[in-house]
Amino acid sequence: MNILEKIVEVKRKEVAAKKAKLPLGYLKQQPFWSRKTVSLIKRLTLDDTTGIIAEFKRKSPSKGVINNSSGVDEVVADYARYGAAAISVLTDETFFGGSTNDLIVARKTTNIPILRKDFIIDEYQIYEAKAFGADVVLLIAACLTKAEVQILSRVAVELGLEVLLEIHDEEELQHICEETMLIGINNRSLKTFDVDIQRSILMAEKIPAKKIRIAESGISSAEDIRLFKKNNYKGFLIGETFMKEDNPGEAFRKFANELKPEEINEN
Repeated sequence: MNILEKIVEVKRKEVAAKKAKLPLGYLKQQPFWSRKTVSLIKRLTLDDTTGIIAEFKRKSPSKGVINNSSGVDEVVADYARYGAAAISVLTDETFFGGSTNDLIVARKTTNIPILRKDFIIDEYQIYEAKAFGADVVLLIAACLTKAEVQILSRVAVELGLEVLLEIHDEEELQHICEETMLIGINNRSLKTFDVDIQRSILMAEKIPAKKIRIAESGISSAEDIRLFKKNNYKGFLIGETFMKEDNPGEAFRKFANELKPEEINEN
């Protein structure tokens, strides 16, 4: 059993327990349920965006503890203040140290788009995302069938959420559907956790032209972003580069400052 299979096995048990504890009726009563979501798609097409989706995460299966001291509210506020196009919040608890409460705190902190990043395998998690303040949900092709992606994507869109479909190789291209306008290429294999930044470059031309490309994982410099932009990427999901520092917000500020104004505008 590889890492991804272990995560999904645990996730199924977690979702079953949550369903029993917090039914859909409870989720629909939450304050954020009726809020109008903010479009990441529109945000990534603005002239003045950095395109950076800055991530908050505490740990990962491959790196262990990354940052156990920084607070969600402080980091998210800094990310937004210094020009993040959106915020990504890891809500997986067992493997990444996150929670849906992190999502709630992030939503209370900023009005820019928020991505719920988790291993979504059940419609219930889409309802959770809506109830706790997300604007976008991540669907990972590696742990879903093509039919499951279509079903979950339709549920998300019906709730007013956008979908970021994460793929890693050519076989997963078949998971792309009408509802998945945002396509992320993960440079990290979720089966081995090895990182190859060239993955996004090789896959770029295989993504349908009308979709918005997002590069994920392994991005550590402004030069990486310049390379991705040359290959028609609009978004750049970055987490560890910032979170490994004592002050993630300041790390983001310095990184963003390396992008010249004209480079931001050309996105």
